[in-house]
Order: sequence, then C-alpha cells, then structure tokens
Amino acid sequence: MGSIRLNTPPFATEASVVLNVLQSDATNGLSSIETEKRLKEYGFNKIEEQKSRNVGFIFLSQFKSPIVWFLCFAAGLSFYFGEWLDGIAILIVILINAIIGFYMEYQAERSMNALKKLSAVPAKVLRDKKLEEINAEDIVPGDVVYIEAGDMVPADGRIFNASQLQIDESALTGESVPVEKQTGKLQADITLAERNNMVYKGTYSTKGNGYVVITETGMDTELGKIARMVQLADQAATPLEKKLEDFSKKLIWITVALVVVIFIAGLLNGQKILEMLETSIALAVAAIPEGLPIVATMALAQGMMKMARHNVIVKKLSAVETLGGTNVICTDKTGTLTQNKIEVNSILTPAENTEALEIINCIAVLCNTAELQNRNGAIKEIGDPLETGLLKFALKNNINIQEYRNRFPKTKEEPFSSETKIMATLHQTEKEYTVYAKGASEELLMRCTHILEKNGITELYKEKKEHWLQKAEKLADTGLRVIAGAYKPTTSADEDLSKNLVFAGLFGMIDPPREEVYAAIEECKSAGINVIMITGDHPATAKNIALKLGIVGDNNAKVVPGKEMKNYEQLSEEEKTNWLNTKIFARVSPKQKLDLVSVLQERKNIVGMTGDGVNDAPALKKADIGIAMGLRGTQVSQEVADMVLKDDSFSSIVIAIKQGRIIFDNIRKFVIFLLSCNLSELMVIATASIFNLHFQLFPLQILFINLITDVLPALALGVTGGSSNIMRQPPRNINEPIIDRKRWIAISFYSIIIGTTSVGAVLISHFTIHKTETWNPELCNNILFFTLIFSQLLHVFNMGSSGSSFFRSEVFRNKYVWRAIVFSILILLSVYFIIPVREVLSLYEMSVYDWLVSIAASIVSLIIIQIGKRLGIAKQ
Repeated sequence: MGSIRLNTPPFATEASVVLNVLQSDATNGLSSIETEKRLKEYGFNKIEEQKSRNVGFIFLSQFKSPIVWFLCFAAGLSFYFGEWLDGIAILIVILINAIIGFYMEYQAERSMNALKKLSAVPAKVLRDKKLEEINAEDIVPGDVVYIEAGDMVPADGRIFNASQLQIDESALTGESVPVEKQTGKLQADITLAERNNMVYKGTYSTKGNGYVVITETGMDTELGKIARMVQLADQAATPLEKKLEDFSKKLIWITVALVVVIFIAGLLNGQKILEMLETSIALAVAAIPEGLPIVATMALAQGMMKMARHNVIVKKLSAVETLGGTNVICTDKTGTLTQNKIEVNSILTPAENTEALEIINCIAVLCNTAELQNRNGAIKEIGDPLETGLLKFALKNNINIQEYRNRFPKTKEEPFSSETKIMATLHQTEKEYTVYAKGASEELLMRCTHILEKNGITELYKEKKEHWLQKAEKLADTGLRVIAGAYKPTTSADEDLSKNLVFAGLFGMIDPPREEVYAAIEECKSAGINVIMITGDHPATAKNIALKLGIVGDNNAKVVPGKEMKNYEQLSEEEKTNWLNTKIFARVSPKQKLDLVSVLQERKNIVGMTGDGVNDAPALKKADIGIAMGLRGTQVSQEVADMVLKDDSFSSIVIAIKQGRIIFDNIRKFVIFLLSCNLSELMVIATASIFNLHFQLFPLQILFINLITDVLPALALGVTGGSSNIMRQPPRNINEPIIDRKRWIAISFYSIIIGTTSVGAVLISHFTIHKTETWNPELCNNILFFTLIFSQLLHVFNMGSSGSSFFRSEVFRNKYVWRAIVFSILILLSVYFIIPVREVLSLYEMSVYDWLVSIAASIVSLIIIQIGKRLGIAKQ
C-alpha cells in the first residue's frame, strides 16, 4: 500500500508531469524489475479486511452455547455431591463435542478463504512495452493501466488518455450518473466528485476506454481511507442458517416441556433430584442438535468448494440454498451454450475484388481492441472472442496486425455498446482519415448511405439494403453469427463515426454448440427447469442453435426480437403470458433482460440469469441467482453476481443447481436423522419415567449414545453424493421449512419404531430368555443402551431418498457412511472391553443371546421403517 508524493494533487497537475514524477512511461509502462522493487516498497494493492478469527477464538466459541453451560452446571453438581466419576465423564464429553465443533468450523473457514483466492480481480497493465493481464493486487504506483467498459478500477489513478470514458462512482460519491472523464488539469480545491480527470478504486467503467497512471494503491486510495474509518460489520447469517436457528428455538421449547414432564415424573416415582436433574439436562442436549448451524455452514462451504472444482465460484452462501429452488434459467448463447471459439467462416462482399478484401481486412484489424500475443510459440488471445476471431482471420490472409495498426494509428473511437450494437474507429492515413465500423447487420446497414460495388462506391438504395439484409438472414439461418462491416474516407478528424457509412460486406462467423450442453438441457427439462435463451444475436442464428440444443422442439418455435418487446410498465397481462411461453429472445438489450426477469419473478419463478456486460449488472442483481461469465465477463458483472462460471459453460450452471439441491437435501437428511434418533431417546426415557419401569438410561449413557450416533454417521450424511433422481424432481419451494408436516410425520414414525423396538428388546430378553419374575435393572439398562445404539447406527440407511432401492440408494453407496458405522462400532466394542471405561458407563457383561436380541431388534426397526417408507407412511 502506498503512493509517491507529488507537490500538488495529481488532479491539479498536468498528466505528463504526473508520469514524470512517478518515473513512468505512457507508451511502455514500468519494467518488471521496477514493479518488483515498488511492490516490496509499497506493498500489495489491497484493502485490509477484518482479520480472520484465530484458532483459539474458534475453539473457545464452542463453549458459548447455553446448553453447554447447563451441562457444565450438571458436572458441577456431580462434583458437589461427590459423584467425581460422573462429573469428569461429563466434562470429557463436553471437550470432545467442542473439538468436533472446532474442527468443522475451522474447516469451513479455510474453505471460505480458499474461495476468496479463487475470485481474484484482474487488471490490464502496460509492462515491458506489452499490455498484459495481472492480479489487481500486484499493481504499484506508476503502473499504466488500461480501462475499458465493464472494468473495475483497480487503484486510484490520473487519466492521460481517454476515449468517451465514463466511470460510475456511485459507490464512492453517491452520484448515480456516470462521470464523463477527461485528461486536462483541474483546480486544486475541488471536491472528490468533481475530479473528472481521476479514477478511483472500487468504481467501474460504463463506457469507452482510457489509460491511467496509478498514483495511490491499497489503503492509501480513497476507498482505503474510508475502510480505515469504518468498522466492518459481521457477515449476516444465510437464510438457511436463520431457518435452522428458528427451528432450533422451537425445538428448545418442545424439549423443555418434555424434560419438565420427565423430571416431575421421575421425582414422583422416587428418583433422586440430582440424578433427575442430570438426566433432564442430558436429555436437553440430546434433543437439541446445537451443532446444526456449524454443520450447515460446513456443508455449504464444502459444497461451494466442490462447485469450484467444477468451474463454478459461488460468492454467497445464501446462493447455494437458492440454487436448489431455481426453476428458470435465462441464458446467453455465445460462449455459454456455444464453444466461444469464434472463427470467420465466410465473407460476402458486394464488390468481390481485391480492394473489397483489403477493406474487410482493415475493418477486422483496425476496428478492434483485441490482441494476439505470441508467447513462446503459443498464441494468447486477449479481448472479446469475436474480435480475436477477426484477428485470426486477418492472420490467415497474411496480414501483419501490428504493422497495420502502426501505419494507420487510431485517433478516435466509438466503443461497442449493447444499445447501438456497433463499434467505429477513426484512423489517420497518409493524407486524410478513414472510419472503420462493424456491428449487427441491421443496425450498421441503417447507418450506411453508400455501398462498395465492383464499379466503385454507389448509393445504397432501400432495395439494396433489403437485399443485403436478406443475405444476412440466410447466413444466420445456417447458424452463423453475422456481423456487417463498413468504412468511410474523410478529411476531418472530427467526423461523426456512425453516419453516412459505405457498406463493405458481411462476416459469417461460426461458433459451434458445446457438446455437453444438449444433455444438460435435457437434465433441466426432467428437473422441471425452464431454459430460456436470451441473446443479442440475430433471431435466425438464435433459433438454429436452440433447435440443435433442444431448447425448442420444432422450427415453428416463436422468437421474440428485442424491437417487439415493450417496457415492463407498458405490458398487458396477455403480453406477459406471451413472454412466459417464449423460449428464445433475440437482439435483446440489457433493459429488456431486466424487464424479463421482473415478469418471471412476478409469476413466482426463481430465476437464474447469466450476463457478461457492464449493462447486464442490473439484471444480474435483480435475478434470484446472478450468474456472471468468468472468461468473457466484465469485472462489474462478476462483482454483482452471486456466482461466476470460470469456463462460461451452461453445463456448469446445471452442475451448480444439482449441487445446490444435494447440499440442501443432505442438510435435511442430517436434521431428520438427528431428530429421529434424539426423539427416540426422549421417548424411551419418558416412557420409563412415566410408567416407573425397572430400567432407565443414565445421563452419561445418553451423552455417549449421542457421541457415537450423532457425530460420525450424521457428518457422513452431509457428504452424500445425492440421489440418482435428484434432477428428476421438481424445484424446491425455497420458502418451505427444513422440516415440513410430511417430514415431521416421518420423524415421529422413526422415533416411535426405534423407541418401541429398543424397549421391546428389553422385554423379550426378560420374558423369553431369562424368564424370571425378578427384574435385573443393570441387564435391562444395557440391552436398552446397546439396542438404541445399533438401531440408530442402522437408521442412517433409512435416510435414502423415498422411491429409491435400499441397496442402490445414495446413502447405502456412500463410503463415508460405511466408514462412520464401522468406526462407531469399533469405539463401542473398545468401550465394552476396556473395563474402567465400561464401569464409568455402568455396563456389564451380556450373554450371546442378549447380544443377538439387541442386534435383531435393531434390524427389525430398520425393516419396519423401510416397509413404512414403501407404504408411504414415512416420506422424505
């Protein structure tokens, strides 16, 4: 972080003087040796963030739960009444739970930090006489940065070259209208908002382009100064975390009511107050899955990392939940549905001679801001794929790109915009100037008054315009992307660049569909997701690609062109319905994208919207899931989006939706499993207390059961791969609770079966194996203890999706579930055979027949629940 001090502010100093003081070169930039030296001196160009919580703080935060305090209170009472063994054991359980919670939270934080590194912001800088793309954090004072429409400004800088450059500074000044920038010197006493020869970190370009020399970086920027004064707010909880929190609060009240009943029943039946107090608190811990928010955050963070491996960077945790409910995807065509490997396939010129081809080559090379750089024999493409495709076409025609650009230097530019759909540049020739332009065929032909034919330049009559529009239509019908080229000789440097042009010809450019997209769209259809193509391309080209990919089924499918789309405020209900029934929108402006999102959301759809341009930002923000392109997307679109596709592929969106569904489904499985296990314990203890049975579970046994069954199997459910039919289900309503009425019925059914078979095992052992009138409370307790554990461990297999085969379910095929069960059983056996630990848990030796009864009862509970699921009694 730093700056090189000037005698006067940079905005009140001539740009040439600023460059000189900063020892920078407007043409060549800094050398790599100099930038390394300045990076060491001034530090990285980044805003200091709130420091990550240290390891000790994360560990101590595990003891903040009121439930843990209650448990500590119970341990204290045990020590007070001389029950040293119980007190120590309870503290050990608290420590184990804290270690597990710490590990999960620590892993989640590491995952989130790794994701931040994946979403670094790039910047284009001149270094060693070349324009190259680097991480914006590596920018130093004196760097020459190139900024164009859609770029985030990486640091504060003085503008020395600008072409219609406009910067949105609303994030810094609150001014909503973009500022027109210039290069002249200003007064020293003007306000920040008036410094129109400066750019500031955190703002972004909405139009044009320009070169700036960096004057301040990192915390010395205007944004950095504000960051110093503002204390960063804590990150808000995601909707899912809020649902889990609300759910836990409701569960606490239910548990308190049950615990009070059990406590009073125990006292009435002659139990000791201390024993019942410990039992009640242990039950409260058993019933309330206090680790849910941490586990949910970990599941979300791990899911986000998994998506990152599939080229999807999810920037907000809340987006993962929304992904599972998405039922409409509005997708761009170029690069998302297609390969974005654009090449010139055919050229049509009215003149069909050498002069016409020379002009076509000039348009391809000069009306173009892209670059092809030769790096160790490999060609690196920098810029828009369409423009790099034009440069490759020129190379095939043996054109020396750099020689052309040096011979015909650019003096003026009208950048491409989604509103005009054209780009034009003015170039100096030996004696005069020439305008070169390219753009959408229908837009550019409207601005042409003449045409270059075999016999020279002639007037472009209406009939000829129609003729060439039809030719463009025919090219588009074959699936080619069509752009037109034009030029205009002029003697004036102040010529209007987009009027009275001479039409030169058409470029037919091929961009084949991605091979994997067809299957992805079919998967969307089976998942109840409506795919809508929104493109700025020609309607015929859009329909051709939509047919190939199965977005529409026949050639009669309707295409709505942008010129037929009214403003949202003017739409009738019939017109809105017409939009809802349309799959292809062509020649669409960013404002029309925003209107379409509004119509879709008005009809209660959850909309995912792709975008790559600066003007797409409002639609991306408005959509439930804004999806920016990582390869060709502007920095602004990536900044406002909820997720970024590193490969720009539509199939990556489908993978993200699938993963979003799996994550929520796994969290739901986790909750159902925990609740049904914990409520089965509550039911058993409540039954024993109310009916004054001869057997009961002890507090330490309850804690141990939860330690065995709630940790490893439950965590293994969190990494289940997902059901094979998860993308054959309709999208989830994002407003529905985690546990709805149907799932509460399932939880109650599971709890009753597990509790009943566990108590049944005790009764079978007593009345059929031992056949004694006198009850053996220790043996009964042990059979109940082991049956509950075995039943709950096997119960994890009941978490497979309803309708799936037991042996082919996603849970049965989850290797982590099997490992969790085996490890839990090994822990259980070690506890049984290590005498001191066995005594702590009040366990005794059991006969083979008692073990068989316990295991058989557990298997019976599994079979009954599976039958119930098949009969539709319990649905998940």
